[in-house]
Amino acid sequence: MIAELAAFNAAFATVKATINAGRDIMSCANSIGDMIGAEEQIKARGDRKKSSIWSQLAGKDTNDFEEFMALEQIREQRKELIQALQLYGRPGLKDDFVRFEAEARKKRRAQAVAAEKKKQKILEWTAGIVAVLVGLVGLAIALWLIGKGQGKW
Repeated sequence: MIAELAAFNAAFATVKATINAGRDIMSCANSIGDMIGAEEQIKARGDRKKSSIWSQLAGKDTNDFEEFMALEQIREQRKELIQALQLYGRPGLKDDFVRFEAEARKKRRAQAVAAEKKKQKILEWTAGIVAVLVGLVGLAIALWLIGKGQGKW
């Protein structure tokens, strides 16, 4: 939690300094990506805690105050960043930022879906290979037992 918030704060400082210096927002695209990634990680961590089997079994709600405060700090910093975009940036920079941020989120989600599909395919192949190996070992044992019973081995 703290690491993600620190990453967001560092990226926010970089983006804000870039905008205040009058440079183009595309020059700090990596920092914007870091901001988005950190925010999504904090949200995902909160969702994982809420859907955790341990919290469901115990019948307790998770203590999500820490996530709430981190997300609140992110919201405030985003407001400040939007204001800086409007004050110091070129006309339309705020809209470009929002569009860029949305595209980055879509790209991250698509990458996560692709990674999950790849992981599933690897698991399927692994299970298939293990099943074939178990079958071959079973066949070898069966043949050995049959051969032993007939006195050939």
